[in-house]
Amino acid sequence: MNTHVVLAAAQFDPHLGDKTYNVSRIQQMVIEAVHENAQLIVFPECAITGYNFASLDDAREVAEPIDGPAIQALAQVGHDMKVHLVTGTLRSEGNQIFNSAVLISPQGVVGTYDKVHLPLCGADKFTTHGGRGFQVYDTALGRIGMMICYDLRFPEAARTLALRGADAIALPTNWPAGAETAPDFMVRARAYEDRVFIVASNRVGQERGTSFIGRSCIAAPDGQHLADASSASEEIIYASVKIADARQKRLVITPGEFEMDFFNDRRPDLYAC
Repeated sequence: MNTHVVLAAAQFDPHLGDKTYNVSRIQQMVIEAVHENAQLIVFPECAITGYNFASLDDAREVAEPIDGPAIQALAQVGHDMKVHLVTGTLRSEGNQIFNSAVLISPQGVVGTYDKVHLPLCGADKFTTHGGRGFQVYDTALGRIGMMICYDLRFPEAARTLALRGADAIALPTNWPAGAETAPDFMVRARAYEDRVFIVASNRVGQERGTSFIGRSCIAAPDGQHLADASSASEEIIYASVKIADARQKRLVITPGEFEMDFFNDRRPDLYAC
């Protein structure tokens, strides 16, 4: 595991249904970020496909399996640029489609996460609930987990990833107008309560009448924002971090007098409802 890792969130405006454009833009931003020494780059929810589809048939037209051309093109970029990236897409599997995040390393596709919590919104009206849960993937950079957008509002999701050893959580999002509490409070809260890094990448622009708020951010295990993006511009934000900080779950303010252990002080025997 590298001692220091440069995390990046790439905020841009995907074009609905235009995978050729979106993949090209992602490739361009990967090159730009690597020139700034980024090692893990996170892109928005449904960055490859767009999100606000009007029907299941429309969504199916752009959904691809993991071995489809869009993901394979980005896997090639990851290999060529020797970088890790996470991007959102609509993934097809038989007759079903999933709102997915894909983790790519220089060696290829490392893992896939299918969105568990689905709001009645955009493509999520037509996608299937993810049933594989929250997995953590060992990489050369550290242990990486993934969530997508609405998952952030359920503390159990991030907690599960943290308990499974995640050092960093990649969070592709499509925060629309009205979701300002996510970058204001929730990213910070999840990072702090689970003592992990969170890289939240939101989109900008408009899609079928929905405006998106940008404000991608990178949060540290102490809950502080290390980097923040604007509300309207395409841009990449960066943070150089010490991944090992996410493995220190015990806070010692005054030895023997004031200490907190975020994991060992839990009482899961009392949490059942």
